[in-house]
Amino acid sequence: MAPVIRALLDDSREKCVTGQHRQMLDQVLELFDIHPDHDLDIMVHAKTLSHVTSSVLEKLDPILMQERPDWVVVQIGNAMCAEWNPL
Repeated sequence: MAPVIRALLDDSREKCVTGQHRQMLDQVLELFDIHPDHDLDIMVHAKTLSHVTSSVLEKLDPILMQERPDWVVVQIGNAMCAEWNPL
């Protein structure tokens, strides 16, 4: 996603990260020189996908209401569907 962000956004656009997988995220942000304006900081060890999803929605809503973006680019992990509710 980082090359897409670099190609689409200039520094005047708002950038938001969830903070999930913090160590990997920080490395990629540094490598691509991306400086998020908002960090949801949702990473909590051993939480369910439902917790992660609800945390993102809860913390993102006020940012969207404040910034009122014309468009939003979202990346969702491939494992999300498989992890939703394994029986």
